[in-house]
Amino acid sequence: MLMRLDKYLCSCGTGTRTEVKKIIKSKRVKVNNKIIDTSDFKVDETMTVTLDNKVVEYNKYTYIMLNKPAGYLSATRDNNKDTVIDLLEEKYRNMGLFPAGRLDRDTVGLVILTNDGDFAHNTLSPKKHVSKTYIAHIEGTLPPDACEIFNKGVILKDFTCESADLIIEETHNDYTVVRVTIHEGKYHQIKRMFLSLGCKVIYLKRISFGPIELDNKLKEGEYRLLDPKEMEFVKAVR
Repeated sequence: MLMRLDKYLCSCGTGTRTEVKKIIKSKRVKVNNKIIDTSDFKVDETMTVTLDNKVVEYNKYTYIMLNKPAGYLSATRDNNKDTVIDLLEEKYRNMGLFPAGRLDRDTVGLVILTNDGDFAHNTLSPKKHVSKTYIAHIEGTLPPDACEIFNKGVILKDFTCESADLIIEETHNDYTVVRVTIHEGKYHQIKRMFLSLGCKVIYLKRISFGPIELDNKLKEGEYRLLDPKEMEFVKAVR
């Protein structure tokens, strides 16, 4: 597929459209070893594009694992609040990335950022049954049959949740640590599931998305590209 040279370079994270136009005009870019100084020059994936004689690798799609901190919106932009895109270095901000499967502003943990619409759509499709696992701190007393209720499907006011796995990890004086795995992702679903039992979620962290587990080396706010093994899931879902 042919595309403009400036768009190609932006997609590779070389810079903003304005910055890339200046780079091209300064004759620092070559296509198949020929200097190109016009931004609308058409290129495709089979051509060799270099910047300052270094090959610019083109990937049609990008997939990033982010350990989301609290206080950031799972959105691409907002006039008043910080978004997960604001956590990225500039070269990634120009790739059209967005979160595949959102987390609430106060929820932390695994978010996958991508510019692959098909992947994002399929991971959210009920037909794919992509599981999401969370660690939650619950305030209040869980009923003794809580695990059974989750397994059968929690009944909420507007819908009945699919079967979910609830495991009680630790019990403290003022809260309980649980592990929850769901196969859907309705708005505030986990918080609402526990509220239906008379309990409140006071901390929520997503630790896995399908077979992809949050890298424990990533501190909150840090990110990395998906590794080859994790990309196997991406290819399977697409």
